[in-house]
Amino acid sequence: MPLLNKPDTAHPLTRLRAALTVFFALDGFLFAGWVVRIPAIKQQTGASASDLGLALLGVSAGAVVTMTLTGRLCRRFGSHPLTVAAAVLLCLSIALPAQTHSSLTLGLVLLVFGAAYGGINVAMNSAAVDLVAALRRPVMPSFHAAFSLGGMIGAGLGGLVAAGLSPAAHLFALTGIGLLVTAAAGPVLLRHPSPAAPGRSASTADAPAAGPARLSGRTRRLVALFGVIALCTAYGEGALADWGALHLEQDLGAHAGVAAAGYSLFALAMTAGRLSGTTLLERLGQTRTLVAGGATAAVGMLLGALAPTVWLALLGFAVTGLGLANIFPVAVARAGALAGPSGVAAASTLGYGGMLLGPPAIGFLADWFSLPVALTTVAMLAAAAALIGYAARKAPAGPAAPAGTGQAPIQQSQAERDRSGQAHRREHAH
Repeated sequence: MPLLNKPDTAHPLTRLRAALTVFFALDGFLFAGWVVRIPAIKQQTGASASDLGLALLGVSAGAVVTMTLTGRLCRRFGSHPLTVAAAVLLCLSIALPAQTHSSLTLGLVLLVFGAAYGGINVAMNSAAVDLVAALRRPVMPSFHAAFSLGGMIGAGLGGLVAAGLSPAAHLFALTGIGLLVTAAAGPVLLRHPSPAAPGRSASTADAPAAGPARLSGRTRRLVALFGVIALCTAYGEGALADWGALHLEQDLGAHAGVAAAGYSLFALAMTAGRLSGTTLLERLGQTRTLVAGGATAAVGMLLGALAPTVWLALLGFAVTGLGLANIFPVAVARAGALAGPSGVAAASTLGYGGMLLGPPAIGFLADWFSLPVALTTVAMLAAAAALIGYAARKAPAGPAAPAGTGQAPIQQSQAERDRSGQAHRREHAH
């Protein structure tokens, strides 16, 4: 990581961006490494399917509770120290599930793992919002692309070592790797406070707030709207992760290997979409990116759910991944720009709720109707995200107001920026 080891030559914002990118990738890498060992942990604990489902709720419960608190902690202590602390806890807690031998103890340790996972997601997204504002370029999708790439690498390596390593050895190795990466990237965040956003002094940006800012009712409503957009996107991700392969195999007769590749194709398309997200945002603007992404995902998922052949369905999955790719990063960034860490926490919590809601909702609908019909709800919510994004087009998109002001900054509206030929260089900070 040369950017992290040359503090005298690299620009501070470049070093911060590199360090944050590492933490996003580490988060995806560790979480994917845990997911691929769930079947082995289930066998080790002797849990039934229902017992395992209840134990896995520990991850969700821990994450949701922590997400609601981390925004306040970021305002008090700063997002950079919180990111490093949560990363250390995530690295340590990922080894715990392999040490359990009952579903009860598994659920308890997953509470800790979920708390760390929720904490790092809010803290590093809050740090990214500040950095995006300082850079004055819409680079938020690049961080989420790193998360996706980390997840793909973690899942791939996990699949390769699953046959040769026990769950305990594998997860313990992930702990060691995670702590080494945190030790390399963490000092960069600890040495450099969050950069001052345009319109704020360095002293204001560096000093932790004594408490959460008081937000106007309009700002709260706008944050909630962007949180709902994040929910609509995460619903689709969760649904495709759990039900995509089954749809290909059960409804279209795909070979097991081809069916398993369905989600991989979706994830690869989403990663590619996020890698090109900054360019897309600079050219189209945030509103058009949200609307186009939602519409593209809706069309893609209708094809993926209702196509009569496997290959058309796979094409639909890929188009869906491209459409959904940048909606969540933009929604979280807009919420953070409006309300700081509290906005990131609210949008992330709603988004995570969508990922939890998706799989069981699809299951119930599949029982009542059919799996293809159930999967069309992903298209419906993607279209809803596009409509909400258009409705919120006039929301301020600049840096968050200083803590305690209770007001979002007065900014040129998104519609006005979209009409401006040079807006992408001057105004598209998240």
